[in-house]
Parts: sequence; structure tokens; C-alpha cells
Amino acid sequence: MEHRKLGKSGLKVSELCLGTMTFGWTTDEKHSYEVLDTAFDAGINFIDTADIYSRWSPGNPGGVAETFIGKWMRGKPREQIVLATKVRGRMWDGANGEGLSRVHIIKACHDSLRRLQTDHIDLYQLHWADADTPLEETLRALDDLVHAGKVRYIGVSNYPAWQIAKALWLSDKHNLESVICAQPHYNLVWRAEYERELMALCAEEKIGVIPYSPLQGGFLTGKYRKGAPMPKGSRGEGNERMTRFVNDDRNMALLDAMEKIALEHGKTIPQVAIAWMLANHTVTSAIIGANTAAQLNDLLGAITFHLSADQKKSLDDLTAWQLA
Repeated sequence: MEHRKLGKSGLKVSELCLGTMTFGWTTDEKHSYEVLDTAFDAGINFIDTADIYSRWSPGNPGGVAETFIGKWMRGKPREQIVLATKVRGRMWDGANGEGLSRVHIIKACHDSLRRLQTDHIDLYQLHWADADTPLEETLRALDDLVHAGKVRYIGVSNYPAWQIAKALWLSDKHNLESVICAQPHYNLVWRAEYERELMALCAEEKIGVIPYSPLQGGFLTGKYRKGAPMPKGSRGEGNERMTRFVNDDRNMALLDAMEKIALEHGKTIPQVAIAWMLANHTVTSAIIGANTAAQLNDLLGAITFHLSADQKKSLDDLTAWQLA
């Protein structure tokens, strides 16, 4: 497992990051621990979660993924784990139960620390922007948490380039802790959002990039095919976006090309998708998720697989996008 510097910081993280959005949703507690053990044993030192995971699951109040991770970390060497979580979503009732105000951030951080059973968060990320709160207030709250030793580094998720640029400017102007990484939605069929502006900014400012959804919710596993029914119990069942992906002839041609590359190398379609992402020089670590240890073991095959320049170009060409 290769380890790479996260942005311009000295922090080193594994080239694959374990995402835990499914914990407490489609992955129960027992299987969550098995996935975590498999990841750690394989050399993954980077775990990404969020306080709201998985609040959308019936009867789930949020904080469940953090709670699972906290229990799992007992007895583990904390210094060998880079733990990332996020703040922004609604976690309690009332006007300040969500957002990026100082009030919400400070309480949410303390709550996350309690659930995670740790005294510090290695990477604390703003999950998405809050138009109701001045960015300077948000950054000052994060700066205070860093100075208090409760947070080591700060980052953002789902932020456009202009907002990150503004955050960097404010941090420089007021001598505040600066964002070191961004977490965009990025994969072979969802390229423009990152590549249009954010990719250039991250390269120029040496911001680490840890994309989520490298398999686009399962579409890039190859299990969804045109004319075939959606697999029962899958996330694609009843999902309009997945239906659009499946009915797009260009996407089907992409899956065929990925399958051909996979067969040539004894790999799988998901491994090809992850290898394509890791071939992007701006990407630090790809966030992968799994419901079972077996699923994760399949994805781990991507770390020993490198696309040739021609193979990468062929996939790039098949998924090329144009400025509107």
C-alpha cells in the first residue's frame, strides 16, 4: 500500500481511504468491524466518516458510523490511524442543530470526539457549504479547535473552487488554519464537476484530493446493465440517476471497454475504475466503501494495478466532457 502526503502538509495517508457511509445503513455493526479489520490489515491507515452517517436510514439518529469506529479503535494503535470526520448536517433539534456556525461546530466536534472515543480528530472537514454563516466565522472556529489540540488538520467536502479559494485567502489574511484537502464527487462518469475548475486549483495550491464515489454508487461495478432489471436490494433499485446511467449508450460502451481491460489483466471492472482515478496526479487517496470484507478485498486489487497510458487515454476519451 502506497502512502502519500496529504496536500502540502506532512501527513501521510494510504492511497485508498476507507469510507464508512454504509455503516449503520447497509452494513451492520458486525460486518463494519470486519471491514475495518480488513482495511487496517491491508495497510489502509486512512478512515473517512461523518457525524450524520447514516441519519437517512430509518431509526438512525446519526453518529452511528462514528460510534462503530470508536468501538473498533479500542485497543488499536491510535497513532497509526488517520481519522477523518465531517461537520455540517443536522444532528440535534433547534435552530443551531445544523450548519457551520461556531456554536454548531464546537458542539459537533465534542460530540464526534465522544463517539469516536478519541482525544483528537486528524482531519475535520466541512461537509458542504453553509450560506447562512460567514466563512470567516467557520474558519475561526476550526482554528480554535486546532489550537486546542482537538483537531489536527482541516478540509472541505463538496465545495466549489471559488469557495475554497476564498477560504485560502481568508486564512492567509487573518493567519488562520488553512484547508489542506478537498473531497469532491469524482469518477469516470462524473468528471466535469472536479475537472472544470477545482482540479487546477488543487494542483496550484497543493491541496490534497480525496474523491468519494469512485464507483458512482455501484454503477462502475458493472452489475447494472441496459435491459436487465436492477438487482434486488441494490442502491440502484428505484434510483432515477442510476436508471439514467444505465440507459446511456456511452456509459454502456464505457463498461464494455473497462471489462475488456479488466479481462486482459485478470482484474475486475471496479479495480479498473479505481486504477483510473489513482492515475490522476492530483488525486491523493480514493475513498472506497464496502458492505463486507469480501467486497473490500476485491477493491484492494486496484493498488497493484496500473493502467497503461493508452488504456487511460481510451477511458478518458470515452468519458470526455465539454464546457457548456
